[in-house]
Amino acid sequence: MRLTDYFDLSPRNSFGFSSRARYGAEVTRVEEIAEIAQLSERLDLPLYVLGGGSNCLLPERLRAVVAVMAIEGWCVDDSAEDHIKITAQAGEDWPSLVAQITGAGLGGLENLAGIPGTVGAAPIQNIGAYGVELSDVFAHLTAYDRKEKRMVTLTKADCRFAYRHSVFKDHPGRYIVSEVTLRLSRPWTPILSYAGLRDLPQPQRPETVMQAVLAQRATKLPDWRVLGNVGSFFHNPVVTEETWRTLPEMPGHPTDGGVKLSAGWLIDHAGLKGLRIGDAAVHEGHALVIVNHGQATLPEVQALANQVIRRVRAKFGVTLVPEPITLGSG
Repeated sequence: MRLTDYFDLSPRNSFGFSSRARYGAEVTRVEEIAEIAQLSERLDLPLYVLGGGSNCLLPERLRAVVAVMAIEGWCVDDSAEDHIKITAQAGEDWPSLVAQITGAGLGGLENLAGIPGTVGAAPIQNIGAYGVELSDVFAHLTAYDRKEKRMVTLTKADCRFAYRHSVFKDHPGRYIVSEVTLRLSRPWTPILSYAGLRDLPQPQRPETVMQAVLAQRATKLPDWRVLGNVGSFFHNPVVTEETWRTLPEMPGHPTDGGVKLSAGWLIDHAGLKGLRIGDAAVHEGHALVIVNHGQATLPEVQALANQVIRRVRAKFGVTLVPEPITLGSG
């Protein structure tokens, strides 16, 4: 592992921030996780772990050690009759992994296709799309526990998954994921509850569902390689049924704890599409996405997000919560 001074993060985040960390390195072996954790302690600097940098906001200068997770590889265990297990290293590209597994005819991950990032980042926010969350296919993971200074195995129960939440957000920085094991049930049952998937021709195949999901994503979300973004910028808020009933014409979906609203709908109906501060803007095509039109800075993005939050709250009485993590804010 080679530690680099003033480590360039500009090509390592999907929003396209120009940013440098005081130190940084690529982690390509499991043994290097403990090494870089111990190094950050000796330097008395916070440690941040990046996968694809697809769910984070970066300052121009980050006084920290950044570990870029680059441990790769995956394998399949099909020895059980009722399920298949996939074990993937934390640095594996999530979209590529899903495409390969689904392309091999293995079903269970197709609804999660196209979500940018790495395998190790997927459990952190319990990624989800089109009626499926990572927790639905999660078996267990291996991580380095910085508090106990050893490798540990965390089960689904240990991870305390919820909507875009997990134990890793309750204890930020404590665990560094090294590998994740997924459990795909067989026989495969497609999840087709979302519009655009319900009318797929029979018989469905995992790859057919995946292609439909990718087509849906392409019409809604801008490609971060063309227009920098971190995907959905705000959580879909969950309110009580009583609150929902006071908001006429607002779509809602029953969920644990109440009714889930569409953050994109709220922003759109507050008239905020196209709202811009500097090079940061609410996307014209999908109000849930904040994009970088060139040289957007963290203060510009934060000012824009705060304005969106204030105006949605003023119009609907609902408070939006940003989804991406801001490095260096704690």
